[in-house]
Amino acid sequence: MIFDFRLKVFYTVAQRLSFTKAAAELFITQPAVTKHIKELEHQLNVQLFMRNGNSIVLTTAGKILTQYAEKIFQTYTELETELAQLNNMEAGTLHIGASTTVAQTILPKLLALFKKTYPAVHFTFTQANTDVITQQVLAEKIDIAIVEGAAHYPQIAYAPFAKDEIVLVTKANNQLSKKAEITPKQLLNIPLVLREAGSGTLDVIFNALAHIGINPKDLQIEIQLESSIAIKQYLLYSETATFLSIQSVVSELKYNELTIIDIKGLDIFRTFQFIQLQGKNTKLIELFKRFCLTNYNLK
Repeated sequence: MIFDFRLKVFYTVAQRLSFTKAAAELFITQPAVTKHIKELEHQLNVQLFMRNGNSIVLTTAGKILTQYAEKIFQTYTELETELAQLNNMEAGTLHIGASTTVAQTILPKLLALFKKTYPAVHFTFTQANTDVITQQVLAEKIDIAIVEGAAHYPQIAYAPFAKDEIVLVTKANNQLSKKAEITPKQLLNIPLVLREAGSGTLDVIFNALAHIGINPKDLQIEIQLESSIAIKQYLLYSETATFLSIQSVVSELKYNELTIIDIKGLDIFRTFQFIQLQGKNTKLIELFKRFCLTNYNLK
């Protein structure tokens, strides 16, 4: 990486708000960190940090420099990637993101295979709900992501990745599991565990329910949790039901831990989508998209 090391030192201190932690992360001494910061402050003629008791905080100038440092490092990363591709090398750095369901059920295998196939490609990975991932794509902190959900932004390019089905499940061998099929009205009497606000899965569920005349406000929502893993654990110790991707409950269905309850007249399908900024379509992004489509066999 061809950047000024002092800027890297500053950015690390700014992220950790600790000279000691920055020194450990950068494998240099704490006095060396202090020296680099003082030299940078002298060069820029501003104070970057202030003491606040036993801790440090960024000054206004420090906050501004942090924002520009992020942009500078992103530009260097893109430069390295473009230069590598000029030499027909599958190399560079890719910032990948995924919404929670995709991150927990589909991408771990694909990322491992991708790294094995292209060892010279370095990548970072961010998992969050669809809203958060989308905002990070818009902020250019993520190059390519796979999300669920129906929201669309004009600044973002969308492309289909794979189809998925969402099903209503409950713990096997409880009173609810004895109902092979229920009516939409019966759903209103069932305590539910759902994903948190901002979840793409939740948006898809609410839209599907609205189409069969169910207002989400009328549901008995017992609790909302931030991942399908947490929801499944909650199910196993309660008399509740939930809507989850069929991909996330394959193992539990196989071992008879969870069971599916059909809702008459309701089928919930969605498409996982690639998202990236409009016009930002590097060879490395295309390489990752092609790899995912080739190696994921759910059609």
